[in-house]
Amino acid sequence: MSQDQPGDHLSIRISNEDRERVAQILHKAMADGRLELSELEERLDAVYAAKTFADLEPVTRDLPVQANSPVPLPPQLPRPGYPPVPGGRIVPGAQPGPGTSIAVMSGVDRKGEWVVPEHHNAVAIMGGVELNLTHARFTAAETTIQCVAFWGGIEIYVPDDIYVIVDGFGFMGAFEDKSMGVQAPGRPVVRITGFAMMGAVEVKPPKKRHLRGSDRHQIEE
Repeated sequence: MSQDQPGDHLSIRISNEDRERVAQILHKAMADGRLELSELEERLDAVYAAKTFADLEPVTRDLPVQANSPVPLPPQLPRPGYPPVPGGRIVPGAQPGPGTSIAVMSGVDRKGEWVVPEHHNAVAIMGGVELNLTHARFTAAETTIQCVAFWGGIEIYVPDDIYVIVDGFGFMGAFEDKSMGVQAPGRPVVRITGFAMMGAVEVKPPKKRHLRGSDRHQIEE
């Protein structure tokens, strides 16, 4: 029987939600000590390159999930899609910036006018990662930032013209959302997900600094 014949669920094309669910399994496996950091990065690359469930199946084959079902998901209601705004934050076809920010007993700081790829992985292990989206642009209308914080912290600064969805999981850690953006046509959507263990992922408005001798303030990059 060919893989593309009816009834073979492995030939079904996957969604972004499917990729994110598998990515969360991989992050949990690393936190449990089942995967090394290098293995996590390699498998995440495979997840985000996957097109069908058949592509996902080998990624979790040796992990404690159902062997014959590559992370089945309940039906999801579609979210409204908005077209890019010319000259705005969404710049399809632009050269994306780095796809990973990894801080192991160190720090990573991304700010200014950087171009955020459709999928970005942030990993802080006994270190800190700061992602400032104040002046960032995006290659896609919806972007996923996958976070892993283990005895470390990830801070993501989001201005109010970006809509954020935070759905990460914390174990003796936290995912904290203080963003102020609302969903509106043409605004980028950033989904922040992942796993925090004895660490934290904080999503908050841009830092502000007061100008001397004035009540005015300006947003830091």
